Amino acid sequence: MALSLYVALTVPVHLGLDLRGGTQLVLETRPTSTSASTSTASSETDKEATDRTVEVLRGRIDALGVAEPTIARSGDNRIVVELPGAQDPAKAADMLGRTAELTFHQVTGTAKETLDTPHHPTPTPSSPPTSPPASPTPPSHPHQQTLTDESGTPLHLEAASLTGEQVEKATNRFDQQAGAGWHVTVDFKGPGRDAWARLTGEAACHPAGDPARRVAIVLDGKIISSPQVDPSVTCGSGISGGSTQITGSFSDSEARELALLISGGALPVPVEIIEQRTVGASLGAQAITASIWAAAIGTTLTGLFIIAVYRLMGALATVALAAYGLISYATLAALGATLTLPGLAGFVLAIGMAVDANVLVFERAREEYAARDRPTPRSTLTAGFRNAFSAIADSNITTLIAAGLLFFLASGPVRGFGVTLGIGVLASMFSALVITRALADHAAARPAVRRRPALTGIAGIGTIRARLTRANPNLMRHPRRWLAASAAALLLAITGIATQGLNFGIEFTGGRVIEYATDTHIAPEKAREALAQSGFPETVVQTTNAPSTPTHHLAIRTHTLTNAQAEEITTTIGTLTDEAPTKLRDESIGPSLGKELRQGALIALGVALAAQLAYLAARFRWLLGTAAVAALAHDVVILVGIFAWLGKPIDGIFLAALLTVIGYSVNDSVVVFDRIRELTKKPPRATATPRASATATQRASATQRATATATPYPQVTNKALLQTLPRTINTGMGAAFILTALATLGGAPLTDFALALLIGLAVGTYSSMFTATPLAIELETLSRARRADK
Repeated sequence: MALSLYVALTVPVHLGLDLRGGTQLVLETRPTSTSASTSTASSETDKEATDRTVEVLRGRIDALGVAEPTIARSGDNRIVVELPGAQDPAKAADMLGRTAELTFHQVTGTAKETLDTPHHPTPTPSSPPTSPPASPTPPSHPHQQTLTDESGTPLHLEAASLTGEQVEKATNRFDQQAGAGWHVTVDFKGPGRDAWARLTGEAACHPAGDPARRVAIVLDGKIISSPQVDPSVTCGSGISGGSTQITGSFSDSEARELALLISGGALPVPVEIIEQRTVGASLGAQAITASIWAAAIGTTLTGLFIIAVYRLMGALATVALAAYGLISYATLAALGATLTLPGLAGFVLAIGMAVDANVLVFERAREEYAARDRPTPRSTLTAGFRNAFSAIADSNITTLIAAGLLFFLASGPVRGFGVTLGIGVLASMFSALVITRALADHAAARPAVRRRPALTGIAGIGTIRARLTRANPNLMRHPRRWLAASAAALLLAITGIATQGLNFGIEFTGGRVIEYATDTHIAPEKAREALAQSGFPETVVQTTNAPSTPTHHLAIRTHTLTNAQAEEITTTIGTLTDEAPTKLRDESIGPSLGKELRQGALIALGVALAAQLAYLAARFRWLLGTAAVAALAHDVVILVGIFAWLGKPIDGIFLAALLTVIGYSVNDSVVVFDRIRELTKKPPRATATPRASATATQRASATQRATATATPYPQVTNKALLQTLPRTINTGMGAAFILTALATLGGAPLTDFALALLIGLAVGTYSSMFTATPLAIELETLSRARRADK
């Protein structure tokens, strides 16, 4: 806690483009000589080349560690890159503007004459030297070129034998044993391995010291390394293994940047940075302030609810949740993560979800207290932590699996969400299992608490459990009816998707960007409100400021528009200023969530679901794992279907909400299935009755397990459902307070986000009880029927 407090006070968290703004770079692609001379080159070809360039640039920015950037094609040959916060724009501009064309060449000899311009943007053929070179007669090659090496000596090079396309990866490493400093290791792939062996094998045919025994590594027309092939390499055999090292007087940062450029690959076409400016936050100050107030009010209401239900233990859990927030914030700051408004809302929501582990423990402690003859708060708490551990571990491990796979397989904002999710899960487990336990154990040992156990909030079964015990409803009497209701909801959602279609946002579809110069400053929220009233609710509004111009700039990004609609937007902006605005730019813009990023996200989600299924099958048998993953898919389809019926946008904010729903939706099912596993576990053969020294819960569980084989499976699942229902309700209420506050008080930017999470919370709570559990009953019935047939 002390370390987290120190980090939180000394290390600032980077704020995203929506909260703080940042730097905007406008890059323009330059046609190659081939494309420029081809009369059939069309704008569609330019768009495709620019789109490929966008994906390469995205990889470079991700590798630089710039979190939550915005990258999109603008027009046919421009790319707009927005970098959040006060990160180093000069370094990013240098990395983005380089073509990074990597080639490997056979050296044929040296040239006596000194080149006036040794470094060319693009290597060009040159004439052969007039005097004989130092090496034996070099082979004449029609594509020979001359470049200077690291020491300034001109070298004649043959045409490239390998290119960067044949490089698998490049990593920067430090040679501690030889003391050679930093270098870059390059690994080749596929045919590149054989080509490297042939290149070095041909060079090895020349004697040691001969310039022709050297191999030149060229990046963007500049020789960055030209080592001699080691004398141990024989002629014709070459260097096997498919890897090489680029050595030089590299610093740590230089070696890292070189490795990033090589790994990211060459740009399909050269680019030039034509404009650099600062951009304001896409959300206005009023929207940000309203969202912060909503988060604070929602968190306070959640804390008061937990205190009202669990009294002293609830108050201590609230302290632990505050500690959880501090640990998570400090970890995000230490990792250099970028916090956006959806990320802030998700962070606050995670505080509400972190209540779950505490509720699990307290509900198990209540059961233990009611089952004991002479209970004490401390002993029942110890039993509660022990009995709840398996459910807490399984639910959090399944979420960690999803977070890890999103981080390793996805990119862009989806990868960033995986980091945030993983940090939240680990911090919540630490706060519940360490901080809450330490505080609760210390409080329960106080004499005043022992004399007044009602203060603890666990000296009784609680109002919800008491009513369920008296009523004892058989919710699983007709499991197929619940499945029919879920199927009907799925059909309705799919019908909405098929008939209404999905209203994809600008991040997915692209659209149009219009930039104005105005005589007065216009607040983004004021412009957004005026555009919404004019029939353009889904717009992104940013203020921009070019260093050389004192005028105020306003950029509007929205869906594809007709000319009449564009004029209507111009008229609306004109009503906010004294003089008519001047239109500076009006062009189409590509999606910021490109095709490759979307495909990577879908692959990551698919693999995450499969990994969760495998883990749950190993922990709960395959039928329970299948039921849990099926309920998760049920939740996702219904959430998307409801947004289709409502006509809500499927944008980056919705994507964050959907990933959040996936992150915690499976938790409810895991808790129910953990109780089913406990109730159906067979008793040990050696002991037919529990020991006298066993706890009350152990004796009750042993009795339940002894009769489990004779109890019908639907009754077992119904009992598990009723026993975990208080936890499900209390956890859902804790999260609902925060989401309701965000939806009603957070303003327009967070309304759809909170609405999606509220729907996901309600659907997830329903599906864990009335989709996953009935499906498990039906699968168990089929499994037993098949075993009986055999």
